[in-house]
Amino acid sequence: MATEKLLLEAGAPQNYLGHDEIIQVADPAIRSLAQQLRQESDTESAFSKVAFEWVRDNVGHSNDVQDPRVTLTATEVLEARVGLCYAKSHLLAALLRSEGIPTGLCYQRLVDRDGFVLHGLVAIYLEGSWHRQDPRGNKAGVNAEFSLGSERLAWPVDPALGEIDYPQVFASTAACVADALRGATNVLDLLGGGLPTALDT
Repeated sequence: MATEKLLLEAGAPQNYLGHDEIIQVADPAIRSLAQQLRQESDTESAFSKVAFEWVRDNVGHSNDVQDPRVTLTATEVLEARVGLCYAKSHLLAALLRSEGIPTGLCYQRLVDRDGFVLHGLVAIYLEGSWHRQDPRGNKAGVNAEFSLGSERLAWPVDPALGEIDYPQVFASTAACVADALRGATNVLDLLGGGLPTALDT
């Protein structure tokens, strides 16, 4: 579903190129895949679209495929080819950063069952501005597409329900996300109430 773009709050683009223990930009496997995908693209926007679609379509969302393996880091996601929205975003960010494209992490608070859940996606700096993209993977009722115009995310936010579109673009993973996944042994168990419900900003 196309929606108007949220006004994002971000630092200088060069602040979103770094390598850390989760977004492993310099890992040889990450760099190899990024270079392979880059060869298929003649512009930064084209490469970003190819990388987005690769992660969206080639890495299963843990809940959709009912895979209990816990993945957090970009390399874990690439090896296992499965992860929650946060994990898939970490891989996409690593792939894009490895080719010099500033990429940050964004979050939404969405209604989930009887409460809320924090959802993760990315923001990519292209053509002079930031653009949010959601690589969580499509399914019935979800059709996220790469777009530099109107946003085509997995879910529009409804403030009347208490949902929140957080405008911040983060260079690193939110601590609440990292803590939840690091402490888990079965990611499907987290879906019953072990995931973050909001972002401490």
